[in-house]
Amino acid sequence: MTSLKEICRGLPLYPLPENRGRRKGIPHAPVRTPNLTAQEKKLALRNALRYFPPEIQKKLALEFAEELRLYGHIYMYRFFPDIEMRAYPIGEYPCKTKSAAAIMLMIMNNLDPSVAQFPQELVTYGGNGQVFSNWAQFWLVMHYLSEMTEEQTLVMYSGHPLGVFPSHQYAPRLIITNGMVIPNYSTRDEYEKMFALGVTMYGQMTAGSYCYIGPQGIVHGTVLTVLNAGRRYLKVEDLSGKVFVTSGLGGMSGAQAKAAVIAGCVGIIAEVDEAALLKRHKQGWLMEISNNLDHCIARLRYDLDARKNKIALSLGYHGNVVDLWERLVYELDTTGELLVDLGSDQTSCHNPFSGGYYPVQLGFEEAKQLLSTNPGKFRTLVQESLKRHVAAINRLADKGMFFWDYGNAFLLEAQRAGADVEKRGANKTEFRYPSYVQHIMGDIFSLGFGPFRWVCTSGDPQDLATTDSIAMSVLEDSIRQGVSTSVKQQYHDNIRWIREAGRHSLVVGSQARILYSDQRGRVSIAVAINRAISEGRIKAPVVLSRDHHDVSGTDSPYRETSNIYDGSAFCADMAVQNFVGDAFRGATWVALHNGGGVGWGEVINGGFGLVLDGSKEAEERAKMMLSWDVSNGVARRCWSGNDYAYETICQAMKENSTLKVTLPHKVVDENILEQAMKH
Repeated sequence: MTSLKEICRGLPLYPLPENRGRRKGIPHAPVRTPNLTAQEKKLALRNALRYFPPEIQKKLALEFAEELRLYGHIYMYRFFPDIEMRAYPIGEYPCKTKSAAAIMLMIMNNLDPSVAQFPQELVTYGGNGQVFSNWAQFWLVMHYLSEMTEEQTLVMYSGHPLGVFPSHQYAPRLIITNGMVIPNYSTRDEYEKMFALGVTMYGQMTAGSYCYIGPQGIVHGTVLTVLNAGRRYLKVEDLSGKVFVTSGLGGMSGAQAKAAVIAGCVGIIAEVDEAALLKRHKQGWLMEISNNLDHCIARLRYDLDARKNKIALSLGYHGNVVDLWERLVYELDTTGELLVDLGSDQTSCHNPFSGGYYPVQLGFEEAKQLLSTNPGKFRTLVQESLKRHVAAINRLADKGMFFWDYGNAFLLEAQRAGADVEKRGANKTEFRYPSYVQHIMGDIFSLGFGPFRWVCTSGDPQDLATTDSIAMSVLEDSIRQGVSTSVKQQYHDNIRWIREAGRHSLVVGSQARILYSDQRGRVSIAVAINRAISEGRIKAPVVLSRDHHDVSGTDSPYRETSNIYDGSAFCADMAVQNFVGDAFRGATWVALHNGGGVGWGEVINGGFGLVLDGSKEAEERAKMMLSWDVSNGVARRCWSGNDYAYETICQAMKENSTLKVTLPHKVVDENILEQAMKH
């Protein structure tokens, strides 16, 4: 078994580790089909061999060529480390700086088999969200981090460590870019080719920025989404007895089962991959599993009726979600009873033709085989399946079920497949069903609330409990000091979340917590945690971060910015400015990505990590960086015409005299536009 000290020595070359290939008993990424020419295959091999000295290239070339042929990518399985991959306590990493040790902890958490979707292919979540492109990069990065000082910055190009460069102590220790492809070449087909060549990488959001915290990272947002869907669509605060149907129990989507139970409803979640179902069941995130649709329906009726008995339930259906939706249509047609109240989808539809969505016409294993042998036929079946999928949803929605797109490009891909999702007279970011940002989370973003998170690097659950207590106290104090009615509702939801977080066993991997918070809350919590570290109440540094899916972090016209209606939804200034602004305001590391959520070429997003070590400097960094990290997006949303954002940024300017934001003037008389156009 390899030690952390050995991991930090760099690539193990003399002797080479044994090549044990793909490990059995763990999930693996689907075979990729990059369609390389003979010359491009040689280029992919040449690029991979650059990491190794000439005397061992011949031996490695043969096995790398075999990997490329069998799997469509060179992962370098020989260099898969023989270590228990997990987030070790920060003090165990052999580093010269706490910042570098914290980054190493976060990287190993992203690759922890209990966290990562396909750990041996370096995929954390989303089917193709890479931490690195190959295992040579992992070894080199860990070595660089172990050696670097506070006067250096590690630069990452799409998984590749370009090197450690001189900088200064106030600069970020790590700068990451993933998938920064020239726009005209940022297509899916080009991506598959460039990834196979080893020159770019899809980092999803928090996979390639080393900030993933397991399915908990989305569960709070999913709880808020389901609760607010109940408020908006069903006009209820209490979701007991209500049924929520969706799909996906993989990486991010694995949060849906836990969220349904926390929200108090009946959640039925379809998943084609049995390994994902069993993983979530073992972790306690999924209460029941069944491969029988009759049983699933029985749980909504008769003696097993979880609706009538108002039982909070998460039931995983091992099968295709299209079969589930069509069975619910059958029940409606034969009994007249609508058995579902709320619906959504979290298949990896950002990547529908490479294993993110499996067609209903085939079983899981048969579909995987077709994907590798006949990707064209697979694509056709996926599009036919999407049309059936939507047809069933439309039938149920016509009778009163409320459906929303969960930002996974489901409606976008369904539209491209020819499904009936058009919204008459709408702009191109709108469909028959709303994005959850448009109807549910958009106003939350405009108030400055988003998925703030932190990781206790001691690995001690007691430190996490201390941070929970601190966060709850901060929120309660803020309410006492006075907040607006709209903000108060969010604070109460957050207090409920943090109060119940411990008993819901949310931790998978690192000792982490997510909490939707606004600028005031984030800064206050960060300052309070930093002081607790200084006082010794928390034993080790704490890493602050957030999902890229946030107020300012992401420009994505079909998700995070889908409620931007001034024509700028397809512009990415906000995300890029956020990345740059975080870098010089105190972040320990920053990342900027192409892709994430809705897919390659559809979004630009960024994130950060900020290490709190109890110092006064860390407190000042947190105040400055977190304030910008929220107010940037609120200001942009204000300028686009959002009333909540206008109120929020005006309040921020009252509280900080150095903040000056350009405010929009509304056109109060729409008739002047018509009159002007006539001339």
